[in-house]
Amino acid sequence: MAYVTKKFFLHKPEKTFKFLMENLDISIHEAQRVVDRKRVFVNGSVLEEKNSQIEGEIEVVVFQPNPLGLKPIFENEYFAFFDKPSGVLVHPRKREVVQTLSDDIKFLFGKDANVVHRIDKETSGLVLVSKDKNSEVFLKNLFESRAVKKEYMALVFGKLTESFVIDEKLLLDKEDSLVRIKVHVDTLGKDALTRIEPMSYLEKYDVTLIKAIPLTGRQHQIRAHLFHVKHPIIGDPIYGVDEEFASDFLEGKISDDERLKVTKSSRLLLHASRVVFEFNNEIFDIHSPVNVEEIFLKEYCSHDKL
Repeated sequence: MAYVTKKFFLHKPEKTFKFLMENLDISIHEAQRVVDRKRVFVNGSVLEEKNSQIEGEIEVVVFQPNPLGLKPIFENEYFAFFDKPSGVLVHPRKREVVQTLSDDIKFLFGKDANVVHRIDKETSGLVLVSKDKNSEVFLKNLFESRAVKKEYMALVFGKLTESFVIDEKLLLDKEDSLVRIKVHVDTLGKDALTRIEPMSYLEKYDVTLIKAIPLTGRQHQIRAHLFHVKHPIIGDPIYGVDEEFASDFLEGKISDDERLKVTKSSRLLLHASRVVFEFNNEIFDIHSPVNVEEIFLKEYCSHDKL
């Protein structure tokens, strides 16, 4: 979502919330959120006191939808599903000017529409979007109560022939780690369970197409669990590589060629392929229309000699 800075000049003092509500056409709740996120500047300084009066040069950082042209694969009155490409952020990062899925969501459905659950930038596949606040609350509660079944497809290194469950607690890396968003298996972590079901093994390349079913919803759960059992996902620039490489990747210091050489793919070969849940007494069973196996094998096999 593209952030833009709107500039104003107030010749006499005015209450902050009143000014924001009138000039940005937003509610008092939204005005409070703008201030809390430190997006209001008064005479060059961040506004800290939300109940104060403001005067002089006022700058407000707001988002302005800049859609990618993504369209929902399914929608009804309350929600929609998108099939997100790998490499597309769901939400903008701070004041970074970059197109995200949120641009398309706000552009198509208005400012109250929102993404219901997390999905990594690197992961492709199904993303559930609510169209109004009531639907958002209900759907988020479904995810939090584990009433939503999710399935992923992944291409991993090595041979897997039997289904199994990975039951290993996950803990966020320590503050002194170069990669603070990374998690690792640790008995002090949070419960995490992932069911793995092998789909097909390609002996020529020694890779296995699998189905991964997360039974809990931890950050990077599937990626961290598969790395732990020594079958990392192909193309993963954070798990299955050294810490320095992962840190450099997150900071944008790794070229496409370097990534391809180290991870054997230009993208993470992980795709959210199915979501099942009940809404208003109706079961919704949504499948990604993408031929994941064909795309993954084409991506990996075209680079495996590098």
